[in-house]
Amino acid sequence: MKQLPVKFGLLALFSASVVLAQADGGPDGATMKETEEGIPVTDPLVQEKCGSCHAPDAKGNLSRISWVRTTPEGWAQAIKRMVRLNGLDITPQESRAVIKSLSASHGLAPEEARPVMYLPEKRIVDEVLPNETMRGACASCHAFAQPLSWRRSKLEWKTLQDLHVALYSQADAQYRRPAEDSEQPAGRDPKDKMTRGEYALTYLPKVAGLHTPEWAAWSSRLRAPRLAGDWLVVASVPGQGRFVGTMTVAPGAAADEFKTSASLTSLANGATISRSGTGLVYSGYSWRGSSRGGAAPGKPDDLGSPARETMWFAPDQQRAEGRWFWGEYQEFGYDVKLVRATAATAILAVTPGAVKAGAKGVDVTIWGHNLPASLTAADVDLGAGVTVARVVSATPGKAVLSVDVTASAPAGQRDVGIGGAVLEKAFPVYRKVDYLKVTPETSLARLGGTKFAKGYQQYEAIGYDNGLDGKPSTGDDVAIGPIDATWSMQEFMSVYYDDDMKYVGALSPTAFFTPGLEGPNPERRFSRNNYGEVWVVATAKAEKDKFGKPLSARSYLVVTVPMYQRFDQPEVSR
Repeated sequence: MKQLPVKFGLLALFSASVVLAQADGGPDGATMKETEEGIPVTDPLVQEKCGSCHAPDAKGNLSRISWVRTTPEGWAQAIKRMVRLNGLDITPQESRAVIKSLSASHGLAPEEARPVMYLPEKRIVDEVLPNETMRGACASCHAFAQPLSWRRSKLEWKTLQDLHVALYSQADAQYRRPAEDSEQPAGRDPKDKMTRGEYALTYLPKVAGLHTPEWAAWSSRLRAPRLAGDWLVVASVPGQGRFVGTMTVAPGAAADEFKTSASLTSLANGATISRSGTGLVYSGYSWRGSSRGGAAPGKPDDLGSPARETMWFAPDQQRAEGRWFWGEYQEFGYDVKLVRATAATAILAVTPGAVKAGAKGVDVTIWGHNLPASLTAADVDLGAGVTVARVVSATPGKAVLSVDVTASAPAGQRDVGIGGAVLEKAFPVYRKVDYLKVTPETSLARLGGTKFAKGYQQYEAIGYDNGLDGKPSTGDDVAIGPIDATWSMQEFMSVYYDDDMKYVGALSPTAFFTPGLEGPNPERRFSRNNYGEVWVVATAKAEKDKFGKPLSARSYLVVTVPMYQRFDQPEVSR
């Protein structure tokens, strides 16, 4: 029995080799020939490192490689697999060069990459899937963004499916299950239902085929990134508020490499955070970098912590968005938006985050760039029902206004305009805090502290106005922003007598959850680990419902064991 894993490993490798040979038109796969036009590989280093196994043809194509496109992380993942399974001999420097080259010649267009940027940004999101069949075929084991981060020919999608069957025993069972009835082709014999695997091979080539209009357009437009200069930054960190500032980007050693220095100011307390780092741009738009603050971090969520950076730059290279993240499980991070600084006026943020209808004499601060020095009340447009009574103070970076809001002002977001500068959805006007949501609504923390690092979680209580229809949880609801609340945990009733609340960890008054230690706990029944399920509950300090009771909401938290195996590509960052 002890030799079974070894035998299975050899069988998997042999099966994978057969699959790869067939895809290349080997003896057993003579009918498996590419019918689509490949994308030639012209880089000598890629030809040298990959060409010994991936045979070239007369058009400059390399087998397999010329019929796929993907992100930098995708190419890094492929190289690791080649090293582990096929003995590829490649140095770290060569690997980085190959990833840069293939990300440019066989990458994704900006429009293709943007919908799946949450994957390299290490965000935990509730993915929107096309149907339950694709969930079963492609999203049972990994994020659906994983296959959507690739573009492949029809044959390559089939080969990938075969590779999954060869390497992962559960994949074959998933693929053989019938597709949902709603996805069954019309007129097909009910006794011969289309399987999930068959359906996936009809769906993926349509939405993620090799040749797309987006790639055709971008491959001709691709140019060296010219990002040097000053950028305006707007950022937010869950539990720590919003920030504005600047980032200076300077040229690095190569045309696609850069050095950065950033200064951010907290809109909550005025504290300043300075960071410096480096960045590398793949495919002309996709930033991967790293940065750190000046001092050693003093706590897990320290804003000066060393961070990895993932950003998507618009094709015009005038704006960007992304995430700067850190933590053992990338659970901390700045959500950032950048816009290139010019001589023109720019509006970055407005505080406070929301204003109540009927309020008089509220101090509203507009944070910006090159704001008019002689700003007057008539120069500022705050939207319907909101008027500027007077300008309290004005500098190029900040203007403080005294604002009145009519009692009849409709609830909703307001744009802010000064001259030709406009910040859309800058702040909401609300009539009443009708309900709360705890974000994230579902979350995961990981035990640690003995041998493994802990995975933390930060929560916020967000208030909502029901909007014009007066009904909660509909499309016109107005998010007001974080609400002051008291925090507690409640038992999630899934297993009797497990008392998860006593063991999973502690929740601070600021809604920061610290998990317990990993490993068996002799004080717990059956000496179980400190894992468990709990509710994280927020109770508003001031806002009440129609019965006079404090508003409350809760989030579902799973506290589990450390992640013992990692699937990550940090080497694509600078």
